[in-house]
Amino acid sequence: MIASHSRRGNCHDNACIESFFSHLKTEKIYLTRPKTADSLYTAIEEYIEFYNHNRFQKKLNNRPPVEYRETAVA
Repeated sequence: MIASHSRRGNCHDNACIESFFSHLKTEKIYLTRPKTADSLYTAIEEYIEFYNHNRFQKKLNNRPPVEYRETAVA
């Protein structure tokens, strides 16, 4: 296994995934407080589904990622 790190001195390399994890924690994990590993896993799966299919994002013209991608390809 090889570790993956951003370039030295460049905080923007991982900005999008850091943003996603911030939303995941504040919009799902901190609100539901899962008690077991299984309930945490389920909460994460639910949030990923919500994030990709239902959560509107301003940077994507107020569309969820899946809808934005489908219209961009068409």
